Amino acid sequence: MTGSEVPGVPVDEDGGFVMLSNAAIEGVAGGARPTTRIAVLDIARGVAVVAMVIYHSSWDLSELRLVPMTVVGNPGWNLFARAIASSFLMLAGLGLALAHGRGIDTRKLLRRVAVVATAALLVTVATWIVFPAAYVFFGILHAMAVSSLLAAPFVRVPAALTALAALVVGALPLLASPAFDAPWLAFLGLGTRVPLTNDYVPLVPWLAFVLAGVALGRVGDPVRWLARGEPVLRGAKALAWIGRHSLVIYLAHQPLIYGALSGVAAITGPNQAAEAAPFLRNCAARCGEAGQPEEVCRIACRCTLVELRRGPLWTNMVGGRVSGDEAGQIGQVARSCLARAR
Repeated sequence: MTGSEVPGVPVDEDGGFVMLSNAAIEGVAGGARPTTRIAVLDIARGVAVVAMVIYHSSWDLSELRLVPMTVVGNPGWNLFARAIASSFLMLAGLGLALAHGRGIDTRKLLRRVAVVATAALLVTVATWIVFPAAYVFFGILHAMAVSSLLAAPFVRVPAALTALAALVVGALPLLASPAFDAPWLAFLGLGTRVPLTNDYVPLVPWLAFVLAGVALGRVGDPVRWLARGEPVLRGAKALAWIGRHSLVIYLAHQPLIYGALSGVAAITGPNQAAEAAPFLRNCAARCGEAGQPEEVCRIACRCTLVELRRGPLWTNMVGGRVSGDEAGQIGQVARSCLARAR
């Protein structure tokens, strides 16, 4: 999402790099100006965008309890999210190296960073309105904007030294300290506490992926080895189109998807299994902490769920409207079910 011009490699305003056809590659040295894009970068970015949409759609379905699955805290989903973030950041670093490898165009660099930073601010404001307790204060776009500035000086550094810098940044979490736990230092990623936010991409260790992308862009002649033909398959063309419009899609997809699914949830109500899952997890955890066997806890919690669903207690509990008397009734139901499970 950063862009400038390299002699013979025009860059358009969305930060994409003009692709060199095989014939045009030879013409660059002679001053010919190619007019197509490096499709492999657009396709790679498009794949990352599709993966992002899949993740966020799944997160929305889980958050709205429309499906009985848990995304937040799930190791597999967490790994998927990190893979998506790292791919975006590596592509940003690669683009930075290709665009500024022969000299940093400060004006265009700052313009691109300003665009991404403005988009990041929009994300912060929107999430603060919708999720005030977990708004995004330093997510993927924030990290991309700041990391682009920090990584820019490395576009003229040998690839080996940049790769070494990436390894050092990637290892910095080993030095995490409570001294960095202050909220205003959370963007660094060096604290011992993970802040409550719906998207957290601190500089450490994520700057390492941008530096890795810069190092990759400094290996040999990347324009030549990236610019190999144009997309032919319809799916590849679609991915390339998505990649060229990645920032717009990033900003638009969540409001559209979350809004649509919220409408569905308002009509259909939550999936019963999804609605019960948090209660069963919490019940089992508390039962286990009390020293009860796992099987006893499973039976007791399921019994409690069934009994609570017979009356208004369940609806009030899920809606967070439990009075003191109702809390006592819930506790009585739980004790009765535990006694039967034993």
